[in-house]
Amino acid sequence: MKLGLDVFLEKEFHSFKGKRIGLVTNMTGVNERLIPTIDLFFEHPDIQLTALYGPEHGIRGDAREGEQVESSVDSYTKLPVYSLYGKSKKPSKEMLDPVDVVVFDLQDIGSRYYTFIYTMAYVMKACEEYGKHFVVLDRPNPVSGLNTEGNLVEEDLRSFVGLLPIPNRHGMTIGELALLYKHEFDYDCELTVVPMQGWKRHMYFDETSLFWVPPSPNTTTIDMCALYPGTCLVEGTNLSEGRGTTKPFEQIGAPYINGNKLAKTINDKKISGIIARPTSFVPTYQKHKDEICSGIQLHVVDRKKLNALEVGVQVLETIAQIYPEDFSFIQHTNGKYFFDLLAGTKSLRSKIKNGTSSGFLDEIQKPLAEFNKRKEPYHLYK
Repeated sequence: MKLGLDVFLEKEFHSFKGKRIGLVTNMTGVNERLIPTIDLFFEHPDIQLTALYGPEHGIRGDAREGEQVESSVDSYTKLPVYSLYGKSKKPSKEMLDPVDVVVFDLQDIGSRYYTFIYTMAYVMKACEEYGKHFVVLDRPNPVSGLNTEGNLVEEDLRSFVGLLPIPNRHGMTIGELALLYKHEFDYDCELTVVPMQGWKRHMYFDETSLFWVPPSPNTTTIDMCALYPGTCLVEGTNLSEGRGTTKPFEQIGAPYINGNKLAKTINDKKISGIIARPTSFVPTYQKHKDEICSGIQLHVVDRKKLNALEVGVQVLETIAQIYPEDFSFIQHTNGKYFFDLLAGTKSLRSKIKNGTSSGFLDEIQKPLAEFNKRKEPYHLYK
């Protein structure tokens, strides 16, 4: 198969000769031989690379989640690197002045919480406002383009972990999302999507010939990406989601949990696609830093049967029922719950506390089906 990057360098670059190119990328922007897109563009005789733009975690991926990144100068190319995760998440006119065309080459992980897809939205809006051409070099959805899961983000809960009304697992490539943004959500810039060749919708990343480069410090494996549409919700609670361990978003625990009891209770529910194993871990940072957390590791046994959102909701509801005095949702100083922003709704939090989340999972099926129909015209692959 060929990435959008490969196709661009084979033939599409001819359309942009003489244009000043800006590149939105990070360490995932590489070809099949792991050569960075930055190097390939900078060393290309017919590509005039004039600026770089970095998303959350920075252009080299060395910043933690949520950590503001400063603009800088790239040590190799000596080009300006404008941060899109600093004082502003949307490029200003001054940031786009050095370029005529903005090329986007980032690896998404297939879930709506992941901020790279909203960095793309903000860049598209800026390109619309300042008359820049936007080009997406498409990459695989690592958890395939077949399945979708979840509810759509409600208007009053839009944020950088849920900026647009898409489900928890969106089932689209980054290029397909760009087409959806333009034609359905009014991100009306001049847009070119350079598709891949040889990728099929049923393919998970480890079914391609490509090397997996983690898009951020905690996106470790394809199983982690498959579980993330559900287990990311743990971030909005006082449980550790395994950050600061080698298995983030696969391990869930807290000092107050009995891992053996929790694993047995989860496995007795016979949730499709997973088995829970009791485990203990000590996070090196974030929640419960340096404390022994007992809990579970979720093992994916059947991708085709896995519904990660159902898994995440059932695990949280089970813990809330077993440990009602210990489990809680994190409330910020402004009174808002981060869980609600992740969930895209306020109703799920109360349903988990009340043990009625099954009703929520039933309610969201109709809007999810409507989203599936809405996105289908923008599919680039079968």
